[in-house]
Amino acid sequence: MEPVPHGSAPRTYLTLRQINWRAVLGLFFALTTCLFFYRQLDYVANGEHRPPLLTLVEEGVGCLAGILVFPLIYLTATRFPLPSPRWRRNVLAHLVAVCSISLLHTTLIAILRTLLFPVFGFDNRYGFLPWRYPMEFAHLFIFYWLGIGLIYLFHEIRFTREHELRQARLETSLAEAQLRNLRLQLEPHFLFNALNAISAAIYENPRVADEMIGRLSELLRQLLKQDARQEVTLAREIELLQLYTHIMEARLESRLTFSVDIEEKACEVLVPQLILQPLVENAIRHGMNLVSMRFDISVVGRVEDSGLRLTVRDHGPGLPGRLPPPERLTHGIGLHNTAERLERLYGQRQSVRIENADGGGTIVELRVPLR
Repeated sequence: MEPVPHGSAPRTYLTLRQINWRAVLGLFFALTTCLFFYRQLDYVANGEHRPPLLTLVEEGVGCLAGILVFPLIYLTATRFPLPSPRWRRNVLAHLVAVCSISLLHTTLIAILRTLLFPVFGFDNRYGFLPWRYPMEFAHLFIFYWLGIGLIYLFHEIRFTREHELRQARLETSLAEAQLRNLRLQLEPHFLFNALNAISAAIYENPRVADEMIGRLSELLRQLLKQDARQEVTLAREIELLQLYTHIMEARLESRLTFSVDIEEKACEVLVPQLILQPLVENAIRHGMNLVSMRFDISVVGRVEDSGLRLTVRDHGPGLPGRLPPPERLTHGIGLHNTAERLERLYGQRQSVRIENADGGGTIVELRVPLR
């Protein structure tokens, strides 16, 4: 079976076993019905009296003969495809095939009429057989090329759908690979910053550094348990986030206050894994209150009509006034990575906003669809 090139993807026709024979028989039945009504109404219009059963048997015999030769037509169409660089050679093959199949089709009609007409009580008046061959050839020639066209049309639709499906799978695979890459960027970035904090604590307070290492080990153990899914429930995301804040609490002790306020119905909403950790990390790095020298970080989650709203707030010095809003999301790996992950996962159904909060500090707001 000759494959047909289409771009970079080879195309292969279905075999006879793969054909939907119910659809094929349905087409033959519909064609026979149309021809029966056409011929019978033609007799009625001309004032001729003709038994409808006789017309039905005649058209039925032609249909049955057509069904018997259809596999030959299909094999010719698929082994000598006209949409091919060798179409000139294949046209000659089709001309030979239509002549041969016409002879066989007319012979089958003659045999079937001899067998079936007596069963229904009709005389077999098929006329002089040698003249029937050129007469039936004219009919079969038309139906042959009509059938060939339908076969190619069917496969062209199938090839197009398969091509679109392959494209969709490739785009999905690419998007998943990009999302995995974005997520993998987060873990070394977080680990590097955590190790820096531990390194600083070693010289100041070895006991605290040892405690931080233990808590970091627990967080890494939990991360390794996670599968490759991009999304987890918000409740699970908060558990991982609290493991991270425990590390920083050991470093900052009483200077860090971390609060979480999540609605109960928001706990089962799916969110991207590790979506809050870089935001809280940024809040700790840049959100120290210059008056009290404390870090007050809060995370709030609310379910709204438009989706899930998550906010991370600190009480630090806030954003520089000269920094325009579009550049705020590209200021640092954490924010940039967060915004890009949300866009790839949810498209236009998400938003990220960062601005100075009322009363001081910075607030980062994420909105994601309810899933």
